[in-house]
Amino acid sequence: MQNTVHFILQGKGGIGKTLVSTILAQWIAGKDTLPLRCYDTDQENPTFSRYKALQVKHVPVSADGYNIDPKRFDALMIDLLEQDGNCVIDNGSNTFSPLMGYLIENDCFALLQESGRQVYIHTIVGGGDTLHDTATGFVSTAKATAVPLVLWENHHFGPLQSASGKLFIESATYQEHAGRVRGRVVLTQRNADTFGADIKKMNTARLTAAEVKESDKFNLMEKQRVKVVFRDLFEQLDQVSW
Repeated sequence: MQNTVHFILQGKGGIGKTLVSTILAQWIAGKDTLPLRCYDTDQENPTFSRYKALQVKHVPVSADGYNIDPKRFDALMIDLLEQDGNCVIDNGSNTFSPLMGYLIENDCFALLQESGRQVYIHTIVGGGDTLHDTATGFVSTAKATAVPLVLWENHHFGPLQSASGKLFIESATYQEHAGRVRGRVVLTQRNADTFGADIKKMNTARLTAAEVKESDKFNLMEKQRVKVVFRDLFEQLDQVSW
C-alpha cells in the first residue's frame, strides 16, 4: 500500500460504513508501509473519529452544524494531496451527496491520481430489507466515477439475494459494473450471542483488535473470537487486487 486513498461511500445510513472504515484502517496499519491517515466527514455521528488508536481527524464541513459547505472539503483534499501516506475517509449519510458532488464537480479523483495517489471507492451492499437501497447506491456510485471499486457484502441484515433467490453478484445490476470491482469482502453473519456480542462490545468501546488483545476487559474466549473475525477479514483484504 503506497499512497492510496480509500473513500467509503454509501448513501444509506446505518449500513456499516464506520465499521468498514475501522476494519480497513486496521488492516492498512498492520502493513509495513507509509503512514496511515484517517478522516471522518460525518457531521451528525462522527463515530470513526472516536477511535483514538487510529488518530482519526474530524473534518468540519458544516459551519452551523446543519448546512454543509462544499468548500470546506478543500481542507481534506489539500491534506490528501500535500502529505504522503495511505488515507481512509469515512463519511455519513448526511455528507454522502455533498461529498460526491464535490469530488465529481472538482474532478478530484483525477487530481489525486495525477498526484501519484491510487484511489479506491469502498461501497457496502447489505442484505435483507437493505438490499434494494444499497444496491441502488452501488449502481449510482459506480456510474458516477471510473474509480476502482471494492465491494463489501454486509450479511448482518440478511442474505444478499432477491425474493427469487438470485444473489446480488449474479444480478444484472452487479454484472454491469463487475469489471470495476477489484475485490469483495464479506461481513459474515456469525453467532449473535458470542461473536456478535464480542464485536459489539469492542465497537462500543471504540477499540481496535490490537487493543482488545491487550485489554483486561475481554476474557480469553472473547479475544479469540475477535481474532478469528479479524483474521478472516484481513485475509479477504489481502486478496483484493490493489
